[in-house]
Amino acid sequence: MKTAFLFPGQGSQYVGMGRSLAENFPVARARFEEADDALGFAISRLCFEGPEDALRLTENQQPALLAVSIAAWTVLVKETGSPDFVAGHSLGEYPALVAAGALQFADALRLVRKRGQYMQEAVPQGVGAMAAILKMPLEKLEGVLAEAAQGEVVSAANLNSPDQVVVAGTKGAVDRAMELAKAAGAKRVVPLPVSAPFHCALMTPAQVRLRADLDATNFADLAVPLINNWQAREIRTGAEAREGLYQQVPNTVRWTESIGALQAAGVDRWFEVGAGAVLAGLLRQILPGTKCISFGEAKDLEKLNTGE
Repeated sequence: MKTAFLFPGQGSQYVGMGRSLAENFPVARARFEEADDALGFAISRLCFEGPEDALRLTENQQPALLAVSIAAWTVLVKETGSPDFVAGHSLGEYPALVAAGALQFADALRLVRKRGQYMQEAVPQGVGAMAAILKMPLEKLEGVLAEAAQGEVVSAANLNSPDQVVVAGTKGAVDRAMELAKAAGAKRVVPLPVSAPFHCALMTPAQVRLRADLDATNFADLAVPLINNWQAREIRTGAEAREGLYQQVPNTVRWTESIGALQAAGVDRWFEVGAGAVLAGLLRQILPGTKCISFGEAKDLEKLNTGE
């Protein structure tokens, strides 16, 4: 039996996340204290108490989710042992690399704080947009995006599951893509309440700014292999980890392929580590009938015994 730990990205946050971990497990509380020290402000209080508006800001949301994931991982790994593989959805690749031993927790926190700032500043408010396209035949996606572009930017940001694709780009092109997707048979299209159009060419300025921060950060070789977002392939070296974080900023998150790569490697035991249960839901869409234990609250410890 091989195990994979999956780490969620933006959109999984909620006020109160991580609080029960900190209250029930000294090792988790210590992680939140580390996060506060590394960032120079109480990110723990933002996780535990909000306010929600502040937590939604990309530059806060990213380190907050990272802190919760690492607090949860610190508890989980004591209960289950180390996984055979790790993977993370977008932002989640950072805690996955911390768990793999490639990145120091404090370094990862500072990187994602900068990453969030750069992403927020890359595109003026209102210029970009994102939308989820549900249950559209994937073979029609390329044609829909090509027709919707009309000289503007629109592309697949997240290939989340066979039933869910997220697109990003300029607002006009995303709006056209939503209408064309409905005409092409999509069951539903949903505009997403995001602060920037992530994982598309509009994020190139953020990618360029992040390069210096990545180059100034030490990356060790991985103790546990990671399936990355950019190529959906296994990586094991610090150099590959750094390049993957650089390349993922304007490129598609290839999540369906990443899960397929983990399955092909023999993974049959799955944990989502951090806030919410978004990745568990996507896993069920990709591999119907597959169970994934979401671990992000103290009460989730019971699931380890029952397997529910």
